[in-house]
Amino acid sequence: MSAPGRPGHLPGAMKRRAARLIGTALVAAALAGCGNGGGASSTPPSPVAMTDAAVGHYCGMNLYEHIGPKGQILLRDRDVPVWFSTIREVFAYTILPEEPKAILAIYVQDMGRADPDGNPPADAWIDARTAHYLIESNAVGGMGAPDALPFARLEDARAYAERYGGRIVDFKDMPEDYILRTPELSPSAGREPVGAPS
Repeated sequence: MSAPGRPGHLPGAMKRRAARLIGTALVAAALAGCGNGGGASSTPPSPVAMTDAAVGHYCGMNLYEHIGPKGQILLRDRDVPVWFSTIREVFAYTILPEEPKAILAIYVQDMGRADPDGNPPADAWIDARTAHYLIESNAVGGMGAPDALPFARLEDARAYAERYGGRIVDFKDMPEDYILRTPELSPSAGREPVGAPS
């Protein structure tokens, strides 16, 4: 035989348990939306337009003071891009242990759209992870030193390789020793400023 009043307690206990279950489900759904499984977070942010205020992360100089392709890295905990005056610096940032690793997107400028002076147009940003890179060439990029030249199209990279020499690699195959070795700051014999092949 049930204790008096006991049936009256069951509905209240069931309501509390149901409320806890619903609350737990709502919190789980909210957390799922914050992680990589959420809709908006799975799409990387778009590249940011370079302005006169853009300063290179390592050199501390205005990006417009340098010829050649530039780079930008967008971080999860930062509202503005980390800017780079050379492509080697972009890669260095991704492998140096002291730099943040909460990277949302990496963009570089497509040299396949560069003018004869070696400057890509303002809207020439491409995903760094899908680009093709000409390295170890005779082309001199930003900071007056040899640099990796990014291309959206493999045929454009090959055209530059015919003029400047070097070899073509993808993002995942970029040699770490090429990135971290000290570049030649003074153009040596046979080196020339980067520009669109004529």
